[in-house]
Amino acid sequence: MAQFHHTGLTVSNLERALAFWSDALGAEIVMQQDRQGGYFEEIVGEHGVDVRTAHVAFGGEGPRVELFEFRSPRGGNVAGRTADVGFAHVCVTCDDLDAMLARLVAAGGRPVSDPVYIDTGANAGGRAVYVRDPDGHTVELFTPAAS
Repeated sequence: MAQFHHTGLTVSNLERALAFWSDALGAEIVMQQDRQGGYFEEIVGEHGVDVRTAHVAFGGEGPRVELFEFRSPRGGNVAGRTADVGFAHVCVTCDDLDAMLARLVAAGGRPVSDPVYIDTGANAGGRAVYVRDPDGHTVELFTPAAS
């Protein structure tokens, strides 16, 4: 049986990423570590790896977001469009979408649009907005319809 554990995102600055994902978005920092070479170098397929990592979680031991800052080798930037193959986003539910959006913008987030009301489909009655973090990763803020 398989279970979802985490998704990984490469960031340019771990402190700035933690300010967005933890301080503004409210995820708990559950682990931080440095890795050089060894098994990690083999897994990621990069030679000379020196990376700082942190795991953040929503609600304790549930699924996590793993943030990587590669000190070596340094990577480039890939700012993709939502329609591009390989694009991904992380969806976070919140009670007060407008307040959460304001916190993320203050932490360097950039909304793709204004929040929208979902008028059809499985999530009808809810609200959502895509927000790019300071490195361009997309977080969807979602407030389900009131029960």
